[in-house]
Amino acid sequence: MQEDFLHYLWKHKKIHITHLKTVMGKTVVVKNVGTHNFNSGPDFFNAQLIIDNQLWAGNVEIHIKSSDWYLHNHEIDNAYNNVILHVVWEHDIEVFREDNSPLATLQLKDFVNEGLLKSYKTLFGADNRWINCENEFSNVNDFVLANWKERLFFERLEQKAGVIDDLLTQSKNDWETVLFKMIFKNFGLKVNGEAFFSLANSMSFTVVRKMQNDLFKLEALLFGQAGLLENDTQEPYFLKLLKEYSFTKVKFNLKTIGVLPVQFFRLRPLNFPTIRLSQLASLYFLHQNLFSKVIEIKSLDEFYKLFKVETSSFWKTHYTFQKESKPSNKGISKSFIDLLLINTIIPLKFCYAKHQGISIQDEILELIASIKSEKNNIISAFNNLKPVSKTALDSQALIHLKTKYCDTNLCLKCAVGNVFLNNKLLNQET
Repeated sequence: MQEDFLHYLWKHKKIHITHLKTVMGKTVVVKNVGTHNFNSGPDFFNAQLIIDNQLWAGNVEIHIKSSDWYLHNHEIDNAYNNVILHVVWEHDIEVFREDNSPLATLQLKDFVNEGLLKSYKTLFGADNRWINCENEFSNVNDFVLANWKERLFFERLEQKAGVIDDLLTQSKNDWETVLFKMIFKNFGLKVNGEAFFSLANSMSFTVVRKMQNDLFKLEALLFGQAGLLENDTQEPYFLKLLKEYSFTKVKFNLKTIGVLPVQFFRLRPLNFPTIRLSQLASLYFLHQNLFSKVIEIKSLDEFYKLFKVETSSFWKTHYTFQKESKPSNKGISKSFIDLLLINTIIPLKFCYAKHQGISIQDEILELIASIKSEKNNIISAFNNLKPVSKTALDSQALIHLKTKYCDTNLCLKCAVGNVFLNNKLLNQET
């Protein structure tokens, strides 16, 4: 038994509400369950109850056992002096307030529908399930699921906005710098994301601004800071970059302390850090005011045009400095741009709008819904239960659902879990 379940029962009145009595036999009429408190203090504020024909206004505290009152030292905490009802699953001891006055206690297990209790045990009781409701997930109404996914998507955006706010504080409200750091992390993907992020953090964006009109200087800066110009090779382009970077490093007093080493191992050649850094250099060479362009653009096609950049000419015949390869254009693919939009651009647009005091939810929803669903183990598993992920809105919502609700057993705060419990209750009552 979890306290969250008891909160759920009380908050949503999933009990025999018309027959309530305290353990001392006094009748309880619930006028208002109160406001759920998620911080310190009693669990529900400002409840209104009629106990033994007397109206009470105050707080409600909920525990598994009555003795938990003393286990949590509530008897010496002034914050609990205004508790008018102690709601417990099992009454095992009499409870008194700080002034020694007895506290009215309601034992919930006497008033809970057996079908609902059975459903709760079914939901949380089985082992070796990918998610608790996997046997019922396919039966969830599409309308309910669609609304829940939209809410989950915005919860995930809010979470990402918190990271952006931290970067904004660090950069003294320089949005261009924040975008620069986020784009670098995104270009590194999972393997080199942190290394690319540390690279972006190793230098002021002011240095990048001063070099944006020269692609070669930008490449020298990025390759040098990433530690990719430290190999012993006589390749002419490498030596030219090294010479330029050596000058730039002294000129701007650049440091590489804290820059994580980039990885090539087990990466497809198109994802080699050399290729991604050259693409980044080209991107900032082509777009002097990237942040303002990102904010202005609204459609997916416009974003595809904005980020349609390729490497410099040297990398058309190379993946590394050491070995020449067959000539090929190494532009940024649409699928990579989709990831960039999902993980960087859309969260940034959302966060910027919040700081401006405006809402762009409709614009965000239209954009994310125009992007194809991501493909990963979580999405595949959900789709095996029920085909639910067609767009990036779906996939982002489902990733959030799995990691923040399913994996932490927050089924009682999930629309799917509530549907499961309510349906079982209705089936018991009909």
